[in-house]
Amino acid sequence: MLGLITTAGRRESTRIEEVPEPTGQGVLLRTIEVGVCGTDREIAEGIFGVAPAGANDLIIGHEFLGRVERDGFGFSAGDLVTATVRRSCGRCFACGEGSPDACDSGDYVERGITALDGFARELLIEDPAQLIRVPASLGRLGVLAEPASVSARAIRHALAVGGRQPWIPTRTLVLGAGAIGMLATYMLRLAGHEVWAVSRSAPESLKGRLVAASGAHYVSSAQVPIAELRDQLGGFDLVIESVGDAQIMLAVLGLLRRNGVGCLLGLDARPQQLTLPGHVVGIDAVLENRVLFGSVNAHLDDWRTAVVRLDEIRQRWPEALEAMVGLRVPPERFSEAFEYGGVKATLCFSD
Repeated sequence: MLGLITTAGRRESTRIEEVPEPTGQGVLLRTIEVGVCGTDREIAEGIFGVAPAGANDLIIGHEFLGRVERDGFGFSAGDLVTATVRRSCGRCFACGEGSPDACDSGDYVERGITALDGFARELLIEDPAQLIRVPASLGRLGVLAEPASVSARAIRHALAVGGRQPWIPTRTLVLGAGAIGMLATYMLRLAGHEVWAVSRSAPESLKGRLVAASGAHYVSSAQVPIAELRDQLGGFDLVIESVGDAQIMLAVLGLLRRNGVGCLLGLDARPQQLTLPGHVVGIDAVLENRVLFGSVNAHLDDWRTAVVRLDEIRQRWPEALEAMVGLRVPPERFSEAFEYGGVKATLCFSD
């Protein structure tokens, strides 16, 4: 069978190649679609990614939608499922409590990213404990479950941090309009937040139109600098960052108003020096109780929440959710998916 593999740490080594048939105990799955994101691009560029122990190659793909091939383990043939990405190290307290998203040892593995082959192949066997059912009503849009789970975890944690004291967030900012930022915008709108979403694209672009369709305010950073937006509105109670630029990530602390909470979701491994006005850290962060924290991929509960929220978004804004997956190509056209600049591109392995 065919899979999408890369030689870990080697640029321009990503390719479609024959991979072994799945073996072992678990649920046999046929891959329907695999989403592509910035992490996959970084793995393909040799910046990120670790092959399984004793191997040089890694099957990539961590945004998964599949179909159960045969009855077993409480699943029936034909069931739609998605699957978690990060798996337990098996020895730290957090993992022992079922929270590999908070792994304390750092020795976790991740499907298609870190020391565990991913989903970009025709068939695989998966631990039933790692599977999340996708309702038939959601269909192929279940491929958005992974980025939605990241958004769900970020919002859950941000509200928990803000709720450490009396706090009612009234102004929310989402930085970035890729899949994670877009889905965070829609989830926050479901919850009744007034949201401003910022991206480089023009307001008339698909991203701008999708943000507006949710009832959020879209701002092009090419037209209005983020600092100017902050000054116009007086800062934000909640900021969700999904840009992946370290300077912007640091600047989130300065976008917050009193008691504000900022959550960082992007990654930026470039060597660089960052700057921030001293008073933002030395005075404002302390006197105004501001918080800046990072959030990684999600707990099983966040995956379940993500699937529920996706179906709610589908019911309320069906055309918008469909439009978020703007490119579907077969696996051999993976380079097109990697180059796609819209919200989400996917690789289609089966109907």
